[in-house]
Order: sequence, then C-alpha cells, then structure tokens
Amino acid sequence: MIMNMVKLCVGVSSVEQLEGYRAEECARRRANGEPEMIAHVTRMMPTKKIEIESGGSLYWVIAGVIQCRSEIISLERVVGDDGIKRCAIMMSADVIRTAPAPRRPFQGWRYLKPEDAPRDLSGPSDGDDDLPDALRSKLMEIGAW
Repeated sequence: MIMNMVKLCVGVSSVEQLEGYRAEECARRRANGEPEMIAHVTRMMPTKKIEIESGGSLYWVIAGVIQCRSEIISLERVVGDDGIKRCAIMMSADVIRTAPAPRRPFQGWRYLKPEDAPRDLSGPSDGDDDLPDALRSKLMEIGAW
C-alpha cells in the first residue's frame, strides 16, 4: 500500500515561490554535478518508510491549504552537524499542483492516505488551477470553495 505525507511549507507563501526555490536548488546541484533532486530534512523518520518509498508524495500546505505535492524518491537517515539523527526526504524537483484542500496548522508531518489526498490539477480544463492563490485561499476561508 502506498502512503503519502503532508507537511507545512514554512516560510513559503505561494506555489510560485516554492517553484522558484526548487529551480535555484536544481541549478546549484547541476552546477556541482549532483543529481537534480530536492532534499527536505525533518526530525523524525517515518515508520511507514516502505509504503512512502513505494510511490508516495509529500503534499505541501501553503497558507493553510494543500496546494501542491512533490513525488518522494527516498527517505534517508542523516546526522546533522549537532549530532542529532534526522530524516532527509529526497524528492523530485517537479512541483505538481493539486486541488486545494484546507488544513489546520500542525507540527512536523502527518501521513496522508491516497484516498484522502487531493486530486492533481492537470491543466486549464480543470477550471480552478488558474485562480490566483490569494483568491483561492480567500474563497476557501469564507466557505465558497
């Protein structure tokens, strides 16, 4: 069974900003001859590692709403400069936009079953992915979405 994760995208206010950070990181890695993947380090290693590495994604909560996801390549144990063991979530550089799904603030990450995950937005035919993020968030806030 595949399992996903959901995490707050702290310090990022829009999907475009996340995409910009990703592009900069990929350019840096490319210049250093490293693979173009993204690492996000978090404190705890998921116990459902096999399920996540079997095709799971990390769904990003931006401004209180799941707005996109990144495909997870692997979960790797790393040790920080402070000697503390952590988990590096290795992800594809691609950011896949999803249908908006509101989430309350939480710490760390949570598991997200595939059947509970918001659907991917594939293009303009979906009709809701061309809305500005601020307008989409406001519509969700007042219950009109």
